[in-house]
Amino acid sequence: MNNILQLKGQFEKRKNTSSFGPVNLPVNSKVTEKHVKEIREQLQSISSYWKKEQTIGGALVSAHYTCVVAKSNRLQLLLGEKGQHPNLAIRGAKFIEEYSAKKDRVIKKHVFTYFISLEALESAIANLQECEKVIRIYYNGIISDADTKYINEGKYNDDIMSKWRFLKTVVDSYFIEYFRIDRVESQIMDQSIITIFKTGVKTVELLGKFGIDMINAKMIDETTLRLDPNEIQILQNNAPYLIAMQVKDFAEITASEIAEVSRSDEEIIEDPHDEPIIGVIDTQFDESVYFSKWVIFENKVDKNIELKKDDFFHGTAVSSIIVDGPSLNPALEDGCGRFRVKHFGVCTAKGFSSFAILKMIRDIVANNRNIKVWNLSLGADMPIDPNFISPEAAELDKIQCEYDVIFIIAGTNKIKNMKQTVRIGAPADSLNALVVNSVDSYGNPASYTRTGPVLSFFYKPDICYYGGDKADNIIAYGPSGRIEVNGTSFAAPWIARKMAYLIHIMGLSREVAKALIIDSAAGWDRKDDVTFSMGYGIVPKRIEDIIYSQNDEIRFVMNGKIDEYETYTYNIPVPQDLNKHPYYAKATLVYFPNSDRNQGVDYTSTEMDLHFGRLREKDGKIEIKSINNNKQAEDGLQNIYEEDARQLYRKWDNVKHISEEIKDKGRPRKVYKPGMWGLSIKTKERLNYKAGRGLNFGVVVTMKEMNGINRIDEFIKLCMVRGWIVKKVDIQNQIDIYNKSEEDIEFE
Repeated sequence: MNNILQLKGQFEKRKNTSSFGPVNLPVNSKVTEKHVKEIREQLQSISSYWKKEQTIGGALVSAHYTCVVAKSNRLQLLLGEKGQHPNLAIRGAKFIEEYSAKKDRVIKKHVFTYFISLEALESAIANLQECEKVIRIYYNGIISDADTKYINEGKYNDDIMSKWRFLKTVVDSYFIEYFRIDRVESQIMDQSIITIFKTGVKTVELLGKFGIDMINAKMIDETTLRLDPNEIQILQNNAPYLIAMQVKDFAEITASEIAEVSRSDEEIIEDPHDEPIIGVIDTQFDESVYFSKWVIFENKVDKNIELKKDDFFHGTAVSSIIVDGPSLNPALEDGCGRFRVKHFGVCTAKGFSSFAILKMIRDIVANNRNIKVWNLSLGADMPIDPNFISPEAAELDKIQCEYDVIFIIAGTNKIKNMKQTVRIGAPADSLNALVVNSVDSYGNPASYTRTGPVLSFFYKPDICYYGGDKADNIIAYGPSGRIEVNGTSFAAPWIARKMAYLIHIMGLSREVAKALIIDSAAGWDRKDDVTFSMGYGIVPKRIEDIIYSQNDEIRFVMNGKIDEYETYTYNIPVPQDLNKHPYYAKATLVYFPNSDRNQGVDYTSTEMDLHFGRLREKDGKIEIKSINNNKQAEDGLQNIYEEDARQLYRKWDNVKHISEEIKDKGRPRKVYKPGMWGLSIKTKERLNYKAGRGLNFGVVVTMKEMNGINRIDEFIKLCMVRGWIVKKVDIQNQIDIYNKSEEDIEFE
């Protein structure tokens, strides 16, 4: 086995010097006077409505696009305030599926909701009116892509409107199918967490206009709040256009199978010392169990609520696996040792109020900054919505960004004997968290498996692990002794153990630790999980299989920070043999982006685009020939559709995993002129320019020698010659360092 290597050196940085070029219609496309007139009349009707309904201090307008659009194909002029880009007016985004007569099939489309002033709305109408006139007079009612190219060459009569405004309006009109005011149609009957669109009036004042008395204690943030059924009814009757999304507040906990095995007095465990601490947020913990010295327990439930025996089973069982799982399940020995636990009982076995837990978790994490890994095996029975992140997941994503922590979250379970496919429940839709589903001992998805994706696109769960199933259960420890359990609740703690080991014992960043776990699960023969039930695959049992590589592999990790558009190195010296590179390669990138729930399906704010492969010289420039043929952001290539970029290159996903396919007869790769390999991360922002600057990333790269030869020593020497600081990530060495750092120093 080879040690993982940690490469430390200088990443180069480059600003984005490219521009979008002239404003043109897409190839072989056209815009008609009739279409421009139709969308103008739609905006005029919307304007008439908002002139009468002036409650919100402006206008909400939903733009229904013709397809899933890239950021560059969103509105560029229409619905923008004077001097501002229309993107700044976006208040929500969702996907819908509608039949397209042009393509004769159902296609997925973007819908963006904008909040603008009445003046901006009138300006959009005026632009469309003038555009309509130009198309009618000078282009016989139809303007084509050839016409827009001709205009950009300087052939344009600007007596009606300027060339710049005309071209922007034409292209905006092309991508818009229609405008309207979207409203919530379904009736909401239960106490719910409601998110309203951000308007020109403060939420408390706005709801007060409708007779809803809103206090800060009922608000999660400026636009997300808890409302009772009668308050929701008032809002729906008076302003259904305000409701962006809603979820039921009280969530039933997804069921886990728990059966008592035996009460045993033979369980023996030594006292804890300086082992790492994992945070657990769950139901209650029974302090009479044999490992209670390893657990610090805090009951966060209202003292007036009477706790029953059932309220202690789930939480106690989860903590038993984190503390002493391998002793209870020798077949799942992971080599990680034992962990201490700080256990917070936040609910009873019946369920939980999302609103109450959201408030609670933030305080818990803020007051326990020494804990980096948090296990959350609570999940809602109700499936997630395909068009927005749950409030619970959104808050967890924010907490992970703000406090440099990671949550390990159970993927939630189906009800027993349910056969149909069911989406995962909140908070398993948290994108920054590591979400864990279950498999049985044979590696098959468990019978209770629920599935992703999240927001119609993101891989969730991320990974899977052994959580028991049917007659092949996990042994945990509950208030009455050993118990047989199964469920994603009992798969997640095993991953929390591994994550804590990588961060606390091995000293790795959370970005690299998460990347290593996902990379180890994916292996070399991963196929796309079209069922969205297993994520990137099954994590190996032994920690050694994560932090060592095979003798014919070179695995190295890199940390970095985004400060400019591109962060890159063209300085990775992969060993050669007879002027060839005899290697397969794979790479995994992980980062923790900021996000905005109000943006709906366009939830993540920052995109890191990964390019890794051999360097080659092309047209006098050095470029990376990426192992997954990624051509995004290459000069002169603007023809990758947004939906394709998301599927092929995981655009906007905060995990990127790229890998070459291993074949029976591998052919060594050609060595291009520079002889080096390179890694490049190009950063894009959805809304605010440079909003993602300062974000950390972690990359894991694995090179597999085609002929089984161990070339790691040669690689280390080559790296040192090229100026890299190379550190072997050695288990025993890191354990010694950890133990030394945890020693108490006595001053005489």
